[in-house]
Amino acid sequence: MGVSGTGKTTVASALAHHLGWRFIEGDSLHPPANIAKMSAGTPLDDDDRRPWLEVLGRLLAFHHVDGVSSVLTCSALKRSYREMLRAGVPEGSVFFVHLNAPFEVLRQRMESREHFMPPSLLQSQLDTLEPLGADEAGEVFDVSGAVEDVVRAVVEVMGV
Repeated sequence: MGVSGTGKTTVASALAHHLGWRFIEGDSLHPPANIAKMSAGTPLDDDDRRPWLEVLGRLLAFHHVDGVSSVLTCSALKRSYREMLRAGVPEGSVFFVHLNAPFEVLRQRMESREHFMPPSLLQSQLDTLEPLGADEAGEVFDVSGAVEDVVRAVVEVMGV
């Protein structure tokens, strides 16, 4: 989880590969209307995100029932969004890896890549972000450094 530019796709794909788990790219499951809205520089609201989050939550539940461990990328900016993602799986079976970096690092990353999320929306995501609650399984990881270091830290904290 985390705002745009934190490297969710890069870190999650490396983590999934390291663990031998299924990788699910949440952005690829956004409906076209959400992508068009973000591409136009308009932040998504709760109503835009709800159907997308429900799909992601059902996908996690589907894999869990099949005994498949997954690494899912999703901004999961609000607690209510994280609750939707966890809804279909047993309590304690989801661990949130909150990727974080200083604003300038994120802005520079966003400016140097091709993505439907423009750098102009970074602040709106930061304004929306609700930190993990003390009762939410997860940890914040700084992604200013090398991806390998982040993956190593996540594996260590998760104990997998």
